[in-house]
Amino acid sequence: MDTIRRTTMLIDSTPQALLRLLQLVSPALPVGAYSYSEGLETVVQTGTVGDASTLERWLIQELRWGAIRLEAAVVTRVYDCVDSGDVEALTRWNQWLSAMRETEEMRSQSWQMGRSLTRLLQSLEPELRPAIAACGEPCNFAIAFSLAAAHWQINREVTVLAYLHSWVSNLVNAGVRLIPLGQTQGQQVLLNVYPQTIETVQAVLVIPDDELYCCSWGVAIASMNHETLYSRLFRS
Repeated sequence: MDTIRRTTMLIDSTPQALLRLLQLVSPALPVGAYSYSEGLETVVQTGTVGDASTLERWLIQELRWGAIRLEAAVVTRVYDCVDSGDVEALTRWNQWLSAMRETEEMRSQSWQMGRSLTRLLQSLEPELRPAIAACGEPCNFAIAFSLAAAHWQINREVTVLAYLHSWVSNLVNAGVRLIPLGQTQGQQVLLNVYPQTIETVQAVLVIPDDELYCCSWGVAIASMNHETLYSRLFRS
């Protein structure tokens, strides 16, 4: 409870920064997040995930041990790079994040969403063009997200929280369509995952570089098998 209260108190941004954060995590942001399930479609078809409780467990385990935890850690590092003006580190972290993706589908997703967001940012915020160019092409979505948040002076911890919330929301929406679940059940799953989301934020804020690892072989296998499914609603 103390962790939740402390995180909530960090939302002290200006109204403009808060509005920009809401824009950044809005489903209306044209990055195509709704078209990806990150292997969830596979595990629903195989029966590994088949109701609200198994979806909730899948999401919690990913937040605790999966690659999304590493993405969130990179968000913090890119944010710090922007603050310090460390351009070379932007390139390094973008390349590192591309290399750690387990499957072609997951890497393509990150690149496609990153490409869409960087194009948008270059139109909305021309001042970001040098930083985006420094990241290299293709730019991962987590990198672009962090660049925007740092430029808009959104609180660092809230930025990570928002990134994870956006990820969870997207997969809950995918689960609602795939399992299928009712909208109320989907919202309950979202609420139930909040404590682990906050715990993951606190963990990635202090994790050292030499402990950036994950255990997400189940997601990797699901992602690799996705392309062979008989029918597919999602791109991953």
